[in-house]
Amino acid sequence: MKGIADEPQYSVGLLEGGAALCDVIDSHIYEQTLSEKNAFFVADLGVIIRQHVRWRTHMAQIRPYYAVRCNNSPAVIEVLAALGTGFICTNKAELELVQSHGIPSEDIIYSGVCKQVSQIKYAAKNGIDLLVCDNEAELRKISRCHPNAKLLLQVSAEASNANDETSMTLGCSLKDCRHLLESAKELSVQVVGVRSHISSSCEDDQVYVHAISDARCVFDMGEEIGFNMKILDIGGGFSGSEMQLEVINSAIMSMVDLYFPPSTGVSIIAEPGSFFVSSAFTLAVNIISKEVVARDRKDQEHDELSANEEPEFQYFMNEGVYSSFASKLCETLISAPSVHKQNSSLEAAVFSSSLWGPSGDDLDQVVGHCLLPELSVGDWLMFSHAGSYSLGQPLCNSTDSPPPPVYYVISSGDWFEMQDTGVTHEATLKNFSVVPYFLNPCQTEAALSVPA
Repeated sequence: MKGIADEPQYSVGLLEGGAALCDVIDSHIYEQTLSEKNAFFVADLGVIIRQHVRWRTHMAQIRPYYAVRCNNSPAVIEVLAALGTGFICTNKAELELVQSHGIPSEDIIYSGVCKQVSQIKYAAKNGIDLLVCDNEAELRKISRCHPNAKLLLQVSAEASNANDETSMTLGCSLKDCRHLLESAKELSVQVVGVRSHISSSCEDDQVYVHAISDARCVFDMGEEIGFNMKILDIGGGFSGSEMQLEVINSAIMSMVDLYFPPSTGVSIIAEPGSFFVSSAFTLAVNIISKEVVARDRKDQEHDELSANEEPEFQYFMNEGVYSSFASKLCETLISAPSVHKQNSSLEAAVFSSSLWGPSGDDLDQVVGHCLLPELSVGDWLMFSHAGSYSLGQPLCNSTDSPPPPVYYVISSGDWFEMQDTGVTHEATLKNFSVVPYFLNPCQTEAALSVPA
C-alpha cells in the first residue's frame, strides 16, 4: 500500500453559512437523477469527533482502540488517528491501511483469531508486536514466526443472553488459561495482558463486570508464572449511545478501581467500532423496481388485487444484502428508511412494504416490513446509521457496478474543534482536502466531486 498517503485522497466539504447534511444529500440526489441514479454514502465526520468527545467524557480512564473491520474508510482512520485512538486490525490489509497513516506500531493490535503465517511474519517485520491469541495452535505459530510478540490472551466472556443463537463465543475458557500461559512460558513467548471477547450485540453491563473479574484471575495466574501483565482490553459491544456509556462506566469503574487501581500500572483499553461510525454515515438508495401483492395472497403467484383488498408493496433497490447491507447476514436489524423529502408528503397514505436488494435472491431481503407511502421507480430512500459493516467489497456483484462512493462533510465548528483540541497526529491529516460546501448545486459539484 505504498503511496496511499502521498497525496490527498478525498475532498471533505466544509459546511458553512447554514448548509446542512440534508443539503448535501439533496445535491447528490439531484446529480444522480440526471445520470445513472447510483447509490451513495454521505459521511459526517463531525459525528465521529463528537462520539470521541463522549467517550473521553464518560470513559476517560479507558483508551479506545478502533475496530477497523467495522468501517475501513480511510477518512475514518485518518480522523480517529488524529484524535489519538489506537487500532484493532484483523488482517494484513487493515494493518497496511492503518500504518499508511503513520500510526505507531505500539498503537496497533493484530487481533485475527486464525492468522496466516505470512501475515504474522508481516507483523513481525513491521514491529507490530501486540497480538491476540486464544489457543495453543496459534501460540505455536506465533512463537515460530514472531518471537518478539507480546500476547493478549483472549478469554471468552459470559454471554449476556444464553438463548442468543447468533452470539458466537470466542476465546479460551477461564479454566484453560493456565495451560495456555504455561505453554507460552515454555515457548518463551511474552503474555502481557488479557482481552475479553464481548459480542457486538451485548446489552448487559454485567458482562463487562464478569469480564473484569475473570481478567483479574488470569492476571494473577500470569504473574504467578512470571509474566509482566500490563494491558486489560475489555473488548467491544458499544452501541454508540451516550446512555450505554454511562451505564457501563457506572458498572465497571468500581471493579476497575478494585482489581486494577492506578498503582498496578495496568493500561485499560476497549474496542469501540460501531460506536464511532454507525450514526456518521447515511446511505441513499434508489428504487429500481416494484411489485404489488395482496397482503392475504402474497404466497400465491399472479393473483390480481380486487377492489377491496389492501395492497402490499415489494420494492427493489440498487443496493442489497450482498453489498451495502451485508450486516443483515449477521442478523443485524436494518431500520426502516425515510423517503427523500422531495418525493414524500406528510398527508400521503402509508402501506405495508418490504425492501429488497437487486439480486432477486430470497436472502436479499433488507427490511421485511415497514410502512411507507407508495413509491415509484426512481424514488430515493435514506438509511441513517449506515456506517457499520457496509463499506466493504460486495459479496457478489449482480449489477456490475462498483461500491457506492462516499462523500465526506464536516461542519466548520467540528473542524475547528478538532484542530484546536483533538489533533494528536497532525501528519495524518495530509490526505484531507477541505473545501467549502456551497448550497448552489453547480458550486457543490466542484466542492464535493471526489469520492473515496
